[in-house]
Amino acid sequence: MRTDVYIGGAFGPAASGRRFPVVNPATEDVLAEVAEGDAADVDRAVVAARVCFESDGWRKLAARDRGARLARAADVLERRADEFARLETLQNGKPLFESKIDVAMTVETLRYYAGWADKITGDTLPVSGEFFAYTLKEPVGVVGAIVPWNFPLNLASWKLAPALAAGCTVVLKPAEETPLTALLFAEVLEAAGFPAGAVNVVAGDGPTAGAALVRHPGVDKIAFTGSTEVGRLVQREAAASLKRVTLELGGKSPNIVFADADIPAAVRGAQTAIFYGKGEVCAAGSRLLVERAVHDRVVEELAARARKLVPGDPFEKSTRLGALVSKRQHETVLRYIAQGKAEGATAVAGGNAATVHGKGYFVEATVFAGVTPEMTIAREEIFG
Repeated sequence: MRTDVYIGGAFGPAASGRRFPVVNPATEDVLAEVAEGDAADVDRAVVAARVCFESDGWRKLAARDRGARLARAADVLERRADEFARLETLQNGKPLFESKIDVAMTVETLRYYAGWADKITGDTLPVSGEFFAYTLKEPVGVVGAIVPWNFPLNLASWKLAPALAAGCTVVLKPAEETPLTALLFAEVLEAAGFPAGAVNVVAGDGPTAGAALVRHPGVDKIAFTGSTEVGRLVQREAAASLKRVTLELGGKSPNIVFADADIPAAVRGAQTAIFYGKGEVCAAGSRLLVERAVHDRVVEELAARARKLVPGDPFEKSTRLGALVSKRQHETVLRYIAQGKAEGATAVAGGNAATVHGKGYFVEATVFAGVTPEMTIAREEIFG
């Protein structure tokens, strides 16, 4: 298991020598001690990415060859899919069957952008006079990619694959809770033939490593997925150097059920919408708006299904509800549950912490009824 920073094609310790623990949320055991990157490591990674970006070996690499490398990366990852899925479950707590889906989607993402690499074209523009005018799309440069802990490998591929296809180089900052598959993925890209510095991985916390990446003058674009609150900070910091910024932030997505719906199908859909991924999904269906005529039926059927969703060992085939990603997130979700009860909502299913074999950051599948729009749980993203 790789646990050092990956800079310029080589793994090595962080400049400070510090390390931080990565915890299995289902057992509360420490999986690994990972090198804790800070501003010095981010600077080394950005320099390595810039050197690669400006090198003849990268600049003169044909778009079709970049695509071929992405396709090879997909093949390598597919062969190692079980290894990656197991590691994703160990660090994130999601059921193994979900991690297998995540890895399969990552393979698809790599292949999709492999196909795009030689199809990024400009336009020929009609202009007055005997002139020839055209646009040419060129890579932005060094991309700083910051990803969250809910879909660690898959979301990393969403940023890495298009950047590499376009001819950019990347510094990836994975979430401190789930850095292991990102570090292992560096091996896949190396095996696929990407040169040293094309992708660099620096694990560390957001206020240190993440902030240093956003502020670094050598970074041309930031791609960030995370909370709305942190997204605002990223945009403000990036504005100082006029970096290009892409933000994928939080949500409070409503599902709406009318009386003429297929109610059993709607209830199944509502269950999946909120409980898949333990609810740690920015598009989770965390609000359910139901027409009054079928309200009681929907509540009753959804609560009955939720009560059958028993938290379990993420490696058991029958488990459909794993552990929340960390002790901090566990406490956050329980705080929202307590606040919902205190503000007058009724927990018709769940509402309590749980353990498996006496350990883990588990929470029962919880459904509240009698929620009004001004309540905290109706307005704020719980993310669990």
